[in-house]
Amino acid sequence: MAGLSKRLDAVASLVRPGSVIADIGTDHGYIPVFLSKAGVIKGAVASDIHEGPLSSCKALIEQEGLQDRIQVRLSDGLDRLKPEEYNTVILAGMGGELIARILSRCDCLRDKHIILNPMTHPELARKFLFDNGYGIKNDFIVRDGRHYYSVFDAEYDGSQTVRNRADYYLGNIRDFSDKEYFIHLLHYLKNKSKSGEDYSDVIRAVEEKL
Repeated sequence: MAGLSKRLDAVASLVRPGSVIADIGTDHGYIPVFLSKAGVIKGAVASDIHEGPLSSCKALIEQEGLQDRIQVRLSDGLDRLKPEEYNTVILAGMGGELIARILSRCDCLRDKHIILNPMTHPELARKFLFDNGYGIKNDFIVRDGRHYYSVFDAEYDGSQTVRNRADYYLGNIRDFSDKEYFIHLLHYLKNKSKSGEDYSDVIRAVEEKL
């Protein structure tokens, strides 16, 4: 198996040593296989809603001889996983709206480490976390080829701090040195503003960071 892409490597970098992960929407199972081979995790449940990717995931696990470390599960989100089977949840490679919907259906996440990589609308995933008492820890933008991706992790802390829309777009990002992503974000927000909704507060917050 080759190494991970920059996007998936960023996701994997947030997994803590000794974790047992639930990789939801695992696709080919690259993250759990990589982390198992590296000795980072104790075990994993690799889950997907589709049989096709799950078959590819199972084949890779067998190829690498990791059947005793990684379970394969056909599941819609976390629906068919038991809370005691994992302490870390990874949701990578799907839209922010879907991520928020999957998290909202599970009431056992307050003691879990959550790692997210929304492909679109990361602000919706961050909004869910902030609105439900989760604090975002690491939050960064990863460039992989011609595309930029949001990667962040969170844990429940019961925080009831009032958040504004700019928080949903900027989260806990500390590194603004690669300005191209934020310039694209500004163009996106300004175009949305032309359709009638006022995003001037978010635009101002982004511009202050550049």
